[in-house]
Amino acid sequence: MAQTANTETTYQPVVGWPAVPHGIFLHEATSVGVDSQDRVYVFNRGQWPMVVFDKEGNFLDAWGAGEFNRPHGVSFDANDNMYLADDANFVQKRTPDGEVLMTLGQRGVEKPRHTGEPFNSPTHIAIDPRNGDWFVSDGYRNSSVHRFDAAGKHIMSWGESGSGPGQFALPHNICMVGEDRVLVADRENYRLQMFTVDGEFILEKRVHKPQGLFAGTGGDMNIYVAEGRPPLVMEGVRRLGKRVAVLDRDLNELVSIGNEMSGQAPDQFISPHAMAVDSEGSIYVAEVSYNGLGSRLEPAREVVSLRKWRRIDTNGPGEQGLSGRALEQYMKGLRNDGPGGGSPVNSPYG
Repeated sequence: MAQTANTETTYQPVVGWPAVPHGIFLHEATSVGVDSQDRVYVFNRGQWPMVVFDKEGNFLDAWGAGEFNRPHGVSFDANDNMYLADDANFVQKRTPDGEVLMTLGQRGVEKPRHTGEPFNSPTHIAIDPRNGDWFVSDGYRNSSVHRFDAAGKHIMSWGESGSGPGQFALPHNICMVGEDRVLVADRENYRLQMFTVDGEFILEKRVHKPQGLFAGTGGDMNIYVAEGRPPLVMEGVRRLGKRVAVLDRDLNELVSIGNEMSGQAPDQFISPHAMAVDSEGSIYVAEVSYNGLGSRLEPAREVVSLRKWRRIDTNGPGEQGLSGRALEQYMKGLRNDGPGGGSPVNSPYG
């Protein structure tokens, strides 16, 4: 089990991870989750919304065709139950094989905007490890967090549009911190907000466009934050988002991964959207890179949207991915010439 990271912790991109089979197109990976066996579940907007790999990147399974409109968030509880958020107004509990156990909301039916009534474009789900309560961030056209019990009964909601404490401008992701705190990525307010499980505001931290959250469990006491790309007017500027920051539980930054510039090189990001961490402390990052880059290329095309960064301070130097001629040709084939792209800055990959 991974231990808590510190300021000396190091990560290394695994080049070319994973091995996506011929004929499977992710379009873009919107979220990623890891179960207790370190199987990696990639929620994506391709023809199979859920694609599953092992931690080495070998393909295991794919399912979900026709069952989702806009895949957005995936998370797991301690019993390997899977929780999925589709921003077409429904959330689900499923088995790792995809069997539906519970659905909240109604697919394609939205509640009035910014009224606090679930749902209008929900984004992610966190589960209370003590009792199985659901916390749903909601979302693109709402400004609320909803709490349900394990049976799906609505307990309470909190939040409204605004920029003050307890208000939201697109609650984009959510996670439990320990057993009694809830952390929300308040994306368009460029901050994180911490609450009690009853919705009482505790503190906030300013960050650049937080899109994804993940809280470590067991020996891992860290919080991981994925920062999206800057607005178009600042596109191509260094040191604005496009990274994953590792925090302590008081929201102090310890270390981060990602190059200063956007792109498809192994150490770059385009628009990190969600992440998960396995038992070895390695970080898996899903990116909305078609929206951020691929759709604006000529011709429009799928670009890199799924990455693994291996924690190497505790695991040793192995599994670096491609090397030698394979790495050379892989890098040659990547295109960094689109909007927001550019040559890697201080990158060992050239």
